[in-house]
Amino acid sequence: MIAAASNRRRSQFLESALFWAFRIGTYFVLLCATYIFLDIGIKGGRTVFTRTAPFVNLKFLSEPPQTLYVFDYQGKKMELSDREFRAWKTTHKEDVDVTSVSYSAGGIWPCIVGTALLVIGSMTLALFIGISCAIYLSEYSRDGRFIRLIRVAILNLAGVPSIVFGLFGFGLFVIFFGWNVSLLSGWFTLGLMVLPAIITASEESLRAVPQGLREGSLALGATKWQTIRKNVLPYALPGILTSSILGIARVAGETAPIMFTAAYAMRDEMPWQVSHWTNFFFQGVMALPYHIYVVSSKIPQNEYTERVQYGTAFVFLAVVMLIALTSILLRERQRRRLSW
Repeated sequence: MIAAASNRRRSQFLESALFWAFRIGTYFVLLCATYIFLDIGIKGGRTVFTRTAPFVNLKFLSEPPQTLYVFDYQGKKMELSDREFRAWKTTHKEDVDVTSVSYSAGGIWPCIVGTALLVIGSMTLALFIGISCAIYLSEYSRDGRFIRLIRVAILNLAGVPSIVFGLFGFGLFVIFFGWNVSLLSGWFTLGLMVLPAIITASEESLRAVPQGLREGSLALGATKWQTIRKNVLPYALPGILTSSILGIARVAGETAPIMFTAAYAMRDEMPWQVSHWTNFFFQGVMALPYHIYVVSSKIPQNEYTERVQYGTAFVFLAVVMLIALTSILLRERQRRRLSW
Protein backbone atom coordinates (compact mmCIF):
# COMPACT_ATOMS: atom_id res chain seq x y z
CA MET A 1 0.00 0.00 0.00
CA ILE A 2 2.76 2.46 0.92
CA ALA A 3 4.64 1.68 -2.30
CA ALA A 4 1.47 2.09 -4.39
CA ALA A 5 0.66 5.44 -2.77
CA SER A 6 4.23 6.60 -3.32
CA ASN A 7 4.09 5.61 -6.99
CA ARG A 8 0.74 7.40 -7.38
CA ARG A 9 2.11 10.61 -5.83
CA ARG A 10 5.19 10.38 -8.06
CA SER A 11 2.98 9.91 -11.12
CA GLN A 12 0.78 12.86 -10.14
CA PHE A 13 3.82 15.05 -9.56
CA LEU A 14 5.27 14.09 -12.96
CA GLU A 15 1.94 14.75 -14.69
CA SER A 16 1.65 18.14 -13.00
CA ALA A 17 5.24 19.03 -13.92
CA LEU A 18 4.65 18.09 -17.57
CA PHE A 19 1.40 20.06 -17.62
CA TRP A 20 3.09 23.22 -16.38
CA ALA A 21 6.08 22.70 -18.66
CA PHE A 22 3.80 22.47 -21.72
CA ARG A 23 1.72 25.41 -20.51
CA ILE A 24 4.72 27.65 -19.90
CA GLY A 25 6.24 26.59 -23.24
CA THR A 26 3.00 27.47 -25.06
CA TYR A 27 2.75 30.87 -23.37
CA PHE A 28 6.41 31.54 -24.10
CA VAL A 29 5.93 30.85 -27.82
CA LEU A 30 2.83 33.08 -27.88
CA LEU A 31 4.73 35.81 -26.04
CA CYS A 32 7.61 35.67 -28.54
CA ALA A 33 5.21 35.78 -31.49
CA THR A 34 3.35 38.71 -29.92
CA TYR A 35 6.61 40.60 -29.40
CA ILE A 36 7.69 40.02 -33.01
CA PHE A 37 4.37 41.16 -34.45
CA LEU A 38 4.21 44.17 -32.16
CA ASP A 39 7.78 45.12 -33.06
CA ILE A 40 7.00 44.92 -36.78
CA GLY A 41 3.66 46.66 -36.29
CA ILE A 42 5.04 49.59 -34.30
CA LYS A 43 8.24 50.19 -36.28
CA GLY A 44 6.69 49.35 -39.64
CA GLY A 45 3.65 51.49 -38.88
CA ARG A 46 5.94 54.52 -38.48
CA THR A 47 7.00 54.02 -42.11
CA VAL A 48 3.61 53.18 -43.60
CA PHE A 49 1.50 55.73 -41.71
CA THR A 50 1.96 59.47 -41.21
CA ARG A 51 0.59 62.03 -38.76
CA THR A 52 -0.79 64.28 -41.49
CA ALA A 53 -3.58 63.67 -43.99
CA PRO A 54 -4.11 61.27 -45.71
CA PHE A 55 -2.32 59.52 -42.78
CA VAL A 56 -0.81 56.93 -45.16
CA ASN A 57 2.64 57.16 -46.73
CA LEU A 58 1.40 57.01 -50.31
CA LYS A 59 4.92 57.57 -51.59
CA PHE A 60 6.12 54.40 -49.89
CA LEU A 61 3.20 52.38 -51.24
CA SER A 62 3.09 53.74 -54.79
CA GLU A 63 6.69 54.35 -55.93
CA PRO A 64 9.53 51.98 -56.88
CA PRO A 65 12.62 51.66 -54.64
CA GLN A 66 15.27 54.33 -55.13
CA THR A 67 18.65 55.27 -53.75
CA LEU A 68 18.58 57.73 -50.86
CA TYR A 69 21.02 60.64 -50.85
CA VAL A 70 21.83 62.21 -47.47
CA PHE A 71 23.88 65.42 -47.21
CA ASP A 72 24.15 68.71 -45.34
CA TYR A 73 23.24 71.88 -47.18
CA GLN A 74 23.43 75.31 -45.55
CA GLY A 75 23.22 73.76 -42.08
CA LYS A 76 20.20 71.63 -42.96
CA LYS A 77 20.19 67.86 -43.31
CA MET A 78 18.76 66.85 -46.69
CA GLU A 79 17.30 63.40 -47.45
CA LEU A 80 16.41 63.11 -51.13
CA SER A 81 15.52 60.18 -53.35
CA ASP A 82 17.44 59.61 -56.56
CA ARG A 83 14.88 61.47 -58.67
CA GLU A 84 14.65 64.35 -56.20
CA PHE A 85 18.43 64.59 -55.97
CA ARG A 86 18.80 64.77 -59.76
CA ALA A 87 16.20 67.55 -59.87
CA TRP A 88 17.94 69.34 -57.01
CA LYS A 89 21.30 69.19 -58.83
CA THR A 90 19.86 70.96 -61.86
CA THR A 91 19.20 74.05 -59.76
CA HIS A 92 22.09 73.78 -57.31
CA LYS A 93 25.58 73.59 -58.74
CA GLU A 94 27.39 73.43 -55.42
CA ASP A 95 29.49 70.43 -54.52
CA VAL A 96 28.17 68.64 -51.46
CA ASP A 97 29.42 65.65 -49.49
CA VAL A 98 26.77 63.03 -50.29
CA THR A 99 26.15 59.68 -48.60
CA SER A 100 24.09 57.28 -50.73
CA VAL A 101 22.02 54.42 -49.30
CA SER A 102 20.56 51.90 -51.76
CA TYR A 103 16.85 50.95 -51.66
CA SER A 104 16.20 53.41 -48.82
CA ALA A 105 14.08 55.95 -50.70
CA GLY A 106 10.99 55.73 -52.86
CA GLY A 107 8.68 52.84 -52.07
CA ILE A 108 7.83 49.19 -52.61
CA TRP A 109 4.99 49.25 -55.15
CA PRO A 110 6.71 46.88 -57.65
CA CYS A 111 7.38 44.46 -54.78
CA ILE A 112 3.70 44.44 -53.78
CA VAL A 113 2.60 43.82 -57.36
CA GLY A 114 5.21 41.09 -57.90
CA THR A 115 4.25 39.27 -54.69
CA ALA A 116 0.55 39.36 -55.58
CA LEU A 117 1.27 38.02 -59.09
CA LEU A 118 3.45 35.21 -57.76
CA VAL A 119 0.85 34.16 -55.18
CA ILE A 120 -2.13 34.30 -57.55
CA GLY A 121 -0.37 32.50 -60.42
CA SER A 122 1.25 29.75 -58.35
CA MET A 123 -1.90 29.08 -56.29
CA THR A 124 -4.01 28.89 -59.44
CA LEU A 125 -1.70 26.22 -60.86
CA ALA A 126 -1.38 24.39 -57.54
CA LEU A 127 -5.13 24.32 -56.88
CA PHE A 128 -6.00 23.14 -60.41
CA ILE A 129 -3.40 20.36 -60.43
CA GLY A 130 -3.81 19.51 -56.74
CA ILE A 131 -7.61 19.21 -56.82
CA SER A 132 -7.42 17.14 -60.01
CA CYS A 133 -4.93 14.75 -58.39
CA ALA A 134 -7.04 14.56 -55.23
CA ILE A 135 -10.16 13.71 -57.25
CA TYR A 136 -8.33 10.89 -59.01
CA LEU A 137 -6.83 9.47 -55.81
CA SER A 138 -10.09 9.74 -53.86
CA GLU A 139 -12.76 8.92 -56.44
CA TYR A 140 -11.24 6.99 -59.33
CA SER A 141 -8.15 5.09 -58.16
CA ARG A 142 -8.21 1.65 -56.58
CA ASP A 143 -6.38 1.22 -53.31
CA GLY A 144 -3.33 -0.80 -54.30
CA ARG A 145 0.39 -0.89 -53.74
CA PHE A 146 1.10 1.65 -56.49
CA ILE A 147 -1.46 4.18 -55.17
CA ARG A 148 -0.13 3.78 -51.62
CA LEU A 149 3.37 4.42 -52.98
CA ILE A 150 2.14 7.60 -54.65
CA ARG A 151 0.60 8.82 -51.38
CA VAL A 152 3.85 8.15 -49.51
CA ALA A 153 5.78 10.05 -52.19
CA ILE A 154 3.40 13.01 -51.85
CA LEU A 155 3.87 13.08 -48.08
CA ASN A 156 7.65 12.92 -48.50
CA LEU A 157 7.58 15.84 -50.96
CA ALA A 158 5.80 17.95 -48.34
CA GLY A 159 8.93 17.76 -46.18
CA VAL A 160 11.44 18.75 -48.86
CA PRO A 161 13.19 22.08 -48.02
CA SER A 162 12.21 25.05 -50.15
CA ILE A 163 15.81 25.58 -51.31
CA VAL A 164 15.66 22.19 -53.01
CA PHE A 165 12.52 23.22 -54.90
CA GLY A 166 14.31 26.43 -55.87
CA LEU A 167 17.28 24.53 -57.32
CA PHE A 168 14.92 22.11 -59.05
CA GLY A 169 12.98 24.98 -60.61
CA PHE A 170 16.20 26.70 -61.63
CA GLY A 171 17.47 23.57 -63.36
CA LEU A 172 14.20 22.58 -65.02
CA PHE A 173 12.28 25.75 -65.83
CA VAL A 174 15.01 28.39 -66.01
CA ILE A 175 17.73 26.40 -67.79
CA PHE A 176 16.22 23.28 -69.40
CA PHE A 177 12.96 24.85 -70.62
CA GLY A 178 14.70 28.16 -71.27
CA TRP A 179 12.12 30.30 -69.46
CA ASN A 180 14.90 32.24 -67.70
CA VAL A 181 14.15 34.14 -64.48
CA SER A 182 10.48 34.84 -65.02
CA LEU A 183 6.98 34.79 -63.61
CA LEU A 184 6.30 31.47 -65.33
CA SER A 185 9.32 29.80 -63.72
CA GLY A 186 8.31 31.18 -60.32
CA TRP A 187 4.71 30.07 -60.73
CA PHE A 188 5.57 26.47 -61.52
CA THR A 189 8.27 26.26 -58.84
CA LEU A 190 6.08 27.67 -56.08
CA GLY A 191 3.09 25.69 -57.32
CA LEU A 192 5.02 22.43 -57.14
CA MET A 193 6.28 23.35 -53.67
CA VAL A 194 2.76 23.65 -52.16
CA LEU A 195 1.24 20.90 -54.32
CA PRO A 196 1.76 18.04 -51.79
CA ALA A 197 -0.07 19.91 -49.01
CA ILE A 198 -2.96 20.82 -51.30
CA ILE A 199 -3.31 17.27 -52.64
CA THR A 200 -3.33 15.77 -49.15
CA ALA A 201 -5.79 18.28 -47.68
CA SER A 202 -8.08 18.14 -50.74
CA GLU A 203 -8.15 14.34 -50.71
CA GLU A 204 -9.06 14.30 -47.01
CA SER A 205 -11.83 16.83 -47.67
CA LEU A 206 -13.23 14.70 -50.49
CA ARG A 207 -13.13 11.58 -48.34
CA ALA A 208 -14.97 13.42 -45.54
CA VAL A 209 -18.05 13.88 -47.76
CA PRO A 210 -20.60 11.17 -46.78
CA GLN A 211 -20.76 8.22 -49.14
CA GLY A 212 -24.55 8.48 -49.17
CA LEU A 213 -24.38 11.66 -51.27
CA ARG A 214 -22.50 9.75 -53.95
CA GLU A 215 -24.78 6.72 -53.83
CA GLY A 216 -27.95 8.82 -53.96
CA SER A 217 -26.69 10.74 -57.00
CA LEU A 218 -25.65 7.56 -58.83
CA ALA A 219 -28.99 5.92 -57.99
CA LEU A 220 -30.79 8.82 -59.69
CA GLY A 221 -28.87 8.17 -62.90
CA ALA A 222 -26.04 10.73 -62.66
CA THR A 223 -22.67 9.84 -64.10
CA LYS A 224 -19.54 9.50 -62.00
CA TRP A 225 -18.26 12.94 -63.03
CA GLN A 226 -21.66 14.60 -62.52
CA THR A 227 -21.76 13.13 -59.01
CA ILE A 228 -18.27 14.44 -58.22
CA ARG A 229 -18.89 17.87 -59.71
CA LYS A 230 -22.30 18.55 -58.17
CA ASN A 231 -22.50 16.36 -55.07
CA VAL A 232 -18.94 15.97 -53.79
CA LEU A 233 -16.80 18.97 -54.76
CA PRO A 234 -19.20 21.66 -53.42
CA TYR A 235 -19.24 20.03 -49.96
CA ALA A 236 -15.47 19.48 -49.98
CA LEU A 237 -14.72 23.07 -51.04
CA PRO A 238 -14.38 24.51 -47.49
CA GLY A 239 -11.64 22.01 -46.68
CA ILE A 240 -9.94 22.70 -50.00
CA LEU A 241 -9.99 26.43 -49.27
CA THR A 242 -8.38 25.70 -45.91
CA SER A 243 -5.46 24.07 -47.72
CA SER A 244 -5.26 27.09 -50.03
CA ILE A 245 -4.89 29.38 -46.99
CA LEU A 246 -1.91 27.34 -45.80
CA GLY A 247 -0.49 27.34 -49.33
CA ILE A 248 -0.83 31.12 -49.66
CA ALA A 249 1.05 31.69 -46.42
CA ARG A 250 3.92 29.48 -47.56
CA VAL A 251 4.09 30.73 -51.15
CA ALA A 252 4.05 34.41 -50.18
CA GLY A 253 6.78 34.00 -47.58
CA GLU A 254 9.31 31.96 -49.54
CA THR A 255 12.54 33.61 -50.59
CA ALA A 256 14.84 30.80 -51.77
CA PRO A 257 12.66 29.49 -54.65
CA ILE A 258 11.95 32.91 -56.17
CA MET A 259 15.59 33.93 -55.71
CA PHE A 260 16.53 31.31 -58.31
CA THR A 261 13.50 31.47 -60.58
CA ALA A 262 11.50 34.72 -60.51
CA ALA A 263 12.82 37.62 -58.41
CA TYR A 264 14.96 40.60 -59.35
CA ALA A 265 16.68 42.79 -56.79
CA MET A 266 15.70 45.85 -58.83
CA ARG A 267 13.39 46.36 -61.78
CA ASP A 268 12.25 49.75 -63.05
CA GLU A 269 9.38 48.64 -65.29
CA MET A 270 6.11 47.31 -64.00
CA PRO A 271 5.08 43.79 -65.15
CA TRP A 272 2.48 45.12 -67.60
CA GLN A 273 4.97 47.44 -69.30
CA VAL A 274 5.91 44.97 -72.05
CA SER A 275 6.11 45.24 -75.84
CA HIS A 276 3.93 42.13 -76.35
CA TRP A 277 1.48 40.40 -74.02
CA THR A 278 3.40 37.09 -74.20
CA ASN A 279 6.44 38.81 -72.68
CA PHE A 280 4.41 39.31 -69.49
CA PHE A 281 4.97 35.66 -68.51
CA PHE A 282 8.69 35.64 -69.32
CA GLN A 283 9.88 38.53 -67.15
CA GLY A 284 11.17 38.63 -63.62
CA VAL A 285 9.54 40.69 -60.89
CA MET A 286 10.40 42.23 -57.55
CA ALA A 287 8.90 40.55 -54.48
CA LEU A 288 8.46 41.59 -50.87
CA PRO A 289 10.32 38.68 -49.18
CA TYR A 290 13.27 38.98 -51.55
CA HIS A 291 13.32 42.76 -51.10
CA ILE A 292 13.47 42.30 -47.32
CA TYR A 293 16.34 39.84 -47.79
CA VAL A 294 18.29 42.23 -50.03
CA VAL A 295 17.77 45.29 -47.81
CA SER A 296 18.59 43.32 -44.65
CA SER A 297 21.72 41.49 -45.79
CA LYS A 298 23.18 42.87 -49.01
CA ILE A 299 23.71 46.54 -48.15
CA PRO A 300 25.26 48.36 -45.14
CA GLN A 301 22.78 48.67 -42.28
CA ASN A 302 21.72 51.99 -40.81
CA GLU A 303 18.64 53.86 -39.63
CA TYR A 304 17.42 54.36 -43.20
CA THR A 305 17.58 50.70 -44.19
CA GLU A 306 15.89 49.70 -40.91
CA ARG A 307 12.99 51.97 -41.76
CA VAL A 308 12.56 50.24 -45.13
CA GLN A 309 12.96 46.76 -43.63
CA TYR A 310 10.21 47.20 -41.06
CA GLY A 311 7.93 49.05 -43.46
CA THR A 312 8.27 46.31 -46.06
CA ALA A 313 7.69 43.58 -43.46
CA PHE A 314 4.57 45.40 -42.23
CA VAL A 315 3.13 45.66 -45.74
CA PHE A 316 4.13 42.06 -46.48
CA LEU A 317 2.19 40.76 -43.47
CA ALA A 318 -0.79 42.93 -44.45
CA VAL A 319 -0.80 41.55 -48.03
CA VAL A 320 -0.60 37.93 -46.84
CA MET A 321 -3.36 38.53 -44.28
CA LEU A 322 -5.56 40.18 -46.92
CA ILE A 323 -5.22 37.27 -49.36
CA ALA A 324 -5.71 34.69 -46.61
CA LEU A 325 -8.73 36.60 -45.25
CA THR A 326 -10.32 36.47 -48.69
CA SER A 327 -9.94 32.67 -48.72
CA ILE A 328 -11.35 32.42 -45.18
CA LEU A 329 -14.41 34.50 -46.10
CA LEU A 330 -15.02 32.35 -49.18
CA ARG A 331 -14.70 29.22 -47.05
CA GLU A 332 -17.16 30.45 -44.43
CA ARG A 333 -19.61 31.54 -47.09
CA GLN A 334 -19.40 28.12 -48.71
CA ARG A 335 -19.89 26.38 -45.35
CA ARG A 336 -23.05 28.36 -44.64
CA ARG A 337 -24.43 27.70 -48.10
CA LEU A 338 -23.76 23.96 -48.14
CA SER A 339 -23.81 21.60 -45.18
CA TRP A 340 -24.78 18.04 -44.53
